[in-house]
Amino acid sequence: MPLNYRALPASLPNPNAQGAIVALHGWGANCDDLISLAPLVGLPNYQWICPEAPFDHPMPNGKMWYDLQNLDAEGLATSCELLSQFLEDLPALTGLPLNKTFLLGFSQGGAMTLDVGLGFPLAGLISLSGYLHIAEEELQEFANQKFPAIFIAHGTQDTVVPIGSARNAQKVLESLGATVEYEEYEMAHEIRPETCDRIRQFVLDKAL
Repeated sequence: MPLNYRALPASLPNPNAQGAIVALHGWGANCDDLISLAPLVGLPNYQWICPEAPFDHPMPNGKMWYDLQNLDAEGLATSCELLSQFLEDLPALTGLPLNKTFLLGFSQGGAMTLDVGLGFPLAGLISLSGYLHIAEEELQEFANQKFPAIFIAHGTQDTVVPIGSARNAQKVLESLGATVEYEEYEMAHEIRPETCDRIRQFVLDKAL
């Protein structure tokens, strides 16, 4: 079952796009959630694509990549496989190579971004209020390979995903040889305008 998605602009491929941003929503949201970031980040020449997680969440219209309450290893494996297939098929959908594509995620979507995105030749990975959801030992398979550029942003007052999760992700990823740009903000589990400004700068800096 391929992942549903929402795109902005809606028509694909977009001949005017110079790059793409794939945005992964968090636990209980859906593919409409992060499309609102597009005007705030302000990259009019970028195609936004927001895939929807495959599993139903108890909240009305909510979706999840895996069940956070039950350590859902099977659901996680399924979502990783579906997202990997989505990324493999993406150039045919967008008309853009993966090295012109950024993978962004918020919260649970940030975890999916860091773990699945490491295995693809993407322009960059952006984790907002995210975490690593697989063990450090499992990440060793990625050691010494060429990684996409990584940007991690997190709130020091986040009570949903504590700031320690972001600091740990930075430490582990750098130990594998990744280059990580890291920012902490005085905020909770949210995305602020200043974070959007920083995302825009990261994309412009890393774009081919």
